[in-house]
Amino acid sequence: MVSFYLPLHRIKKSVIQSVEKYVKSLRNLRVLHRWLGIGLAVFLLISASTGFLLGWKKESALLQPPTQKGVSKDLIESLPIADLASIAQDRLATHLGGSEVSIDRMDFRPSKGMVKVLFEQGYWEVQLDAKTGETLSIARRHSDWIEALHDGSIVGQWFKLLSMNVLGIGLLILIVAGIWLWYGPKVIRARKRH
Repeated sequence: MVSFYLPLHRIKKSVIQSVEKYVKSLRNLRVLHRWLGIGLAVFLLISASTGFLLGWKKESALLQPPTQKGVSKDLIESLPIADLASIAQDRLATHLGGSEVSIDRMDFRPSKGMVKVLFEQGYWEVQLDAKTGETLSIARRHSDWIEALHDGSIVGQWFKLLSMNVLGIGLLILIVAGIWLWYGPKVIRARKRH
């Protein structure tokens, strides 16, 4: 009879050690999960709220000026790019009281017969009729600075790279830790039953 209980006692001891190992790992993981979550919370809050706003940018004139329509959709009738760039710079400089402005990029919309000229300073946009050069709109693109805040480039490219990597890796760790924190107790209960 003693020989029968001895192996059973050894099995229980190994189960207890196994359970203690799982419990210790869960405690350590809970601490990591908590502090990592708290550390990432500010970045996640900024990323989530700005992401929400960016999802609505085409639906709100406050976030991004609506795309206007020009007279002609035929690109052959468009003014030369250099002329459109010069017109846009002059119109924005006049609008801002004579300030010097630099073009960041030009976005042609042949289906609308217009061109959006986006500027490096102040997130300004000038929309011109591609054929006549008439000003269709001068407005700020709030969606651009929201996007820069969203991805961290508002601080600098180095911060964008750092913050996006920290967020990505941090979220992966939180997901894996969260799954184990949910599943680990189930494993412990199953081991205790055996």
